[in-house]
Amino acid sequence: MYTIPNLVTAVRTIAAVSLAAAALVHRSVPLVAAAFAIYWIGDMLDGLAARILRQETRFGAVLDILSDRACCSLCVAVVIVLRPDMAFPLALFLLQFMVLDCQLSLSFLRWPIVSPNYFYVVHRAVYLWNWSPPAKAVNTSALVVLVLLAPSPLYPLALALAVTAVKVISLVTVSRLREAGPHFA
Repeated sequence: MYTIPNLVTAVRTIAAVSLAAAALVHRSVPLVAAAFAIYWIGDMLDGLAARILRQETRFGAVLDILSDRACCSLCVAVVIVLRPDMAFPLALFLLQFMVLDCQLSLSFLRWPIVSPNYFYVVHRAVYLWNWSPPAKAVNTSALVVLVLLAPSPLYPLALALAVTAVKVISLVTVSRLREAGPHFA
């Protein structure tokens, strides 16, 4: 529980949530951009620190997953205020991230692995779709960047629908896997 990676997670969560709250109050693009940057960079750093320092724990993985939801939900709320025309794709994204992705990310607890980063041991395709570096990039940052750059909500909506479909397929796949055993999927 008292590890450097968990400290990084706590600091990045407090900083990102505080900046996002300030961005919401002031309707500030620079503050929400800083909040997202701290969230994303901190999320990479806590995982990197855990691996380098050999301090990966299931507690830390769950803390990271829950902290991601706190950071992301408030940051996205600010973007909805700043870009109300993007409310529908962002709401779909939040529903997917807060419910489907959270359930999927916590499903690693069914197996004797430390975090979703090792889900390739359980099911390679589900790992590639959700926790490989490209999948992680698409999970949140691609949609946020698209929302900020797209002139129409159609492109972000298409991406949010595609990511939601991947999460549903992944959850169905994971729900059909046997419990931990000598041979995973």
